[in-house]
Amino acid sequence: MNNAHPLKRLYNFIFDPLDKWLLVCLLIVYIMSLFLLYSADGQDLGQLNNKSLHTILGFTLIWGLAKAKPQFLANFAVPLYVIGVILLIGVEIPGLGVKVNGATRWLNLGITRIQPSEIMKIAVPMMLAWYFQKHDLTLNWRNFIVAIVLILIPCFLILKQPDLGTTLLIAASGIFILFFAGLSWKVIIASIISFILAIPVMWLYVMKDYQKIRVLTLIDPMQDRQGAGYHIIQSMIAIGSGGVWGKGWLNGTQTHLDYIPESTTDFIFAVYAEEFGLIGNILLLLVYLVILGRGFVIANRAPTLYGRLLSAALTMTLFCYAFVNMGMVSGILPVVGVPLPLVSYGGTATLSIMFIIGLLMGIANHRR
Repeated sequence: MNNAHPLKRLYNFIFDPLDKWLLVCLLIVYIMSLFLLYSADGQDLGQLNNKSLHTILGFTLIWGLAKAKPQFLANFAVPLYVIGVILLIGVEIPGLGVKVNGATRWLNLGITRIQPSEIMKIAVPMMLAWYFQKHDLTLNWRNFIVAIVLILIPCFLILKQPDLGTTLLIAASGIFILFFAGLSWKVIIASIISFILAIPVMWLYVMKDYQKIRVLTLIDPMQDRQGAGYHIIQSMIAIGSGGVWGKGWLNGTQTHLDYIPESTTDFIFAVYAEEFGLIGNILLLLVYLVILGRGFVIANRAPTLYGRLLSAALTMTLFCYAFVNMGMVSGILPVVGVPLPLVSYGGTATLSIMFIIGLLMGIANHRR
């Protein structure tokens, strides 16, 4: 190794810690997202430059996490979880919480704003994986009760913002951990039945009016074409008009006539589908499926319970984010405000996804 060419040593230093399958998928999605964001933002370079900065920071984060030992990072699970909960409480404090589009989800730190719920995407699965590894030899039903409480605390705080979409997805990441930790099928089936039976109660006493409208709009968006159904109708028109091959880059009429709402964030998939068509959609889905498959391979090869639980749960969480975003833009799921992983604009969201990828690469790099 010492006799290798300096450039070869530099290459090995940079790329050896990185999982090649995940790295190739990241590069494909990133390059595609640059072209897409340029088109969605009206050919303006503002958000494009910001996303490039976020991505550079993200790749640096990935490299650092890939070099770090997973068991070392497990020591930060509890502090990260506690800090995340404190920040979520801070969002509720007047003067600190920042309201955007009617929801108080951001925390004003003076020099910048952060979205604490993005931190909990990482903190919840890390905390649960650490907890189950700690009690691996004495695991019983009490441990699962404690784990459920650890899931419910941040979910309750995020639901108050309100942010139902992120609440459900963070809850899902915790449920994945419970499943992979060996939760009984009887309990899972009983929970599903209980949830179904509780839907009428949730509809009457828990769900807010705007959430009920989203569900009703999903069933029939045409009942309020200019109001609640506008977003879904316009995104479905964009997806349908793209056809098989798409209209071509920068040629999306729905996009450039500003019919698609939140075209650079939540509904960027509609922009992509209009310009690149069904073929483009299939290619993007294949990239996400490769990430899913590679994540499960990493989980299967992980030498510790912490690594197996964390990598499997993070992989499923990442895929769920992609599935929910595509589903809501396509009109098969309610609109819940979930960005498309690695594609949508947003600094905190981008870094949180990069953190997930970095953890997966770290587990893969240290599987020996």
